[in-house]
Amino acid sequence: MTPVSLNRLDLASLATLPRAIARPDFDPARLEPGIVHLGIGAFHRAHQAVYTDRALGLEPGSWGICGVSLRSAEVRERMAPQAGLYTVVEKSPAGIDRRVIGSVREVLFLGDQRAQVGVRLADERIRIVSLTITEKGYCHDPATGRLDFGHRDIAHDLASKDPVSAVGLITAALRARKESRRRGFTVLCCDNLPHNGALLRALVVEYAGAIDPALARWIEDEARFPSTMVDRIVPATTPADVAENDAALGVHDAATVVCEPFIQWVIEDDFLGEHPGWERAGAQLVAEVGPFEAMKLRLLNASHSAFAYLGYLAGCETIYEVAARPEFVLFMRRMMAEEVVPTLSVPAGVDVARYESDLITRFGNPALPHRTQQIAMDGSQKLPQRLLATMRENLAAGRPIALLSLAVAGWMSYVSGIDENGAAIRVSDPLAAEFARIASQCARNAGRLAENLLAVKAVFGDDLPRNTEFTRQVRRSLELLFAEGAARTVARAVGAHV
Repeated sequence: MTPVSLNRLDLASLATLPRAIARPDFDPARLEPGIVHLGIGAFHRAHQAVYTDRALGLEPGSWGICGVSLRSAEVRERMAPQAGLYTVVEKSPAGIDRRVIGSVREVLFLGDQRAQVGVRLADERIRIVSLTITEKGYCHDPATGRLDFGHRDIAHDLASKDPVSAVGLITAALRARKESRRRGFTVLCCDNLPHNGALLRALVVEYAGAIDPALARWIEDEARFPSTMVDRIVPATTPADVAENDAALGVHDAATVVCEPFIQWVIEDDFLGEHPGWERAGAQLVAEVGPFEAMKLRLLNASHSAFAYLGYLAGCETIYEVAARPEFVLFMRRMMAEEVVPTLSVPAGVDVARYESDLITRFGNPALPHRTQQIAMDGSQKLPQRLLATMRENLAAGRPIALLSLAVAGWMSYVSGIDENGAAIRVSDPLAAEFARIASQCARNAGRLAENLLAVKAVFGDDLPRNTEFTRQVRRSLELLFAEGAARTVARAVGAHV
């Protein structure tokens, strides 16, 4: 609800903002859309939209963003009355910086604006369709990377002319382009998935092939799917964040996002035609994203997940609280150095030791209370690329997996739904019902729980449950967590004292 005493942030109020508030270096009112973004949540607004805003200030062009919310009208209701404007608030121990972003020019909700979304996607002036829909939004099997034709959204889309999934929506848009003899577009996946562009291309082609093999071949020839790596910590915005920002602006901003100062975007240079001058705004255009992606997924995201599960079990509500505990920092340092870095091909010019130290500093930012439960969401979709891929490589090479096994065991304890004090954990995951069923059958027996969770093929595939070293170490770690608790088990693993 808008505070009674404040006007709403909009185009007219831009000129009235205090001088300390940065604002667009271009006229948002004159900006035409050239990008449709699916999943206009906080991360996109703190990341790709920021790069686009910076790029437009340096290199004008028709690169406004039409944001599409797929599941809820909430973001539209927050942003449409503000003409797409919102504030990005960067917080660190050094202070706070605020900038109003003007690159988002339209916000639609698929649920009741399907026709408008279709018109935008069919318009040849839209040259890029980008996505941040989280791992679970791709309706695929994380263990195999294949499209899940049994997923309810995919089954719906194949039987309907009104797709609800991102894969179905993109395919329908490309089909419309083909049938109208218009050019395809670049599809830019910005989610934390391995080889995300290639993965999404395969999913779209697989889906299109089920409709019309000729369409699948056309997409292979006429669309591009560059891979990307995105990095910025963006916790959920709180009412206090909004109130503080309103006080600083003197107007009400219902779409405020809060983030850390650090930001990185690495993009495979494989566009269909032109693109915004993102590289002028600090993005890196490279021939091969893989090494950057692996570093981020296996160092940052893996550590984030390990801290989320084990830290939550140890009673920490936020990541910075976990990063303030010496035994957890030592665990993170050793897991990265001993079990992750040996699997990486470090990009030229990157100081991996500095990268690791910077991660610990970023996690320990007390100005950014990122909730452990927020990061713990959708673990069944995240574990395969964040932890399990690394473990497969280490097992094949005869390298250690003890600390990664403890992280996996932390996830198992978390999804069992009971914390160390016997209180219920609210598990948010596409497979939460299955995990609850398994936990109810195992009655806090660590061995049985590990065995039954390892049988979930969507997470662990067929190979890991048959690997005796993997199952032995994960089971032993879970037994220790149940017997001694997370804090003592982490300390034992690294030879520390608590």
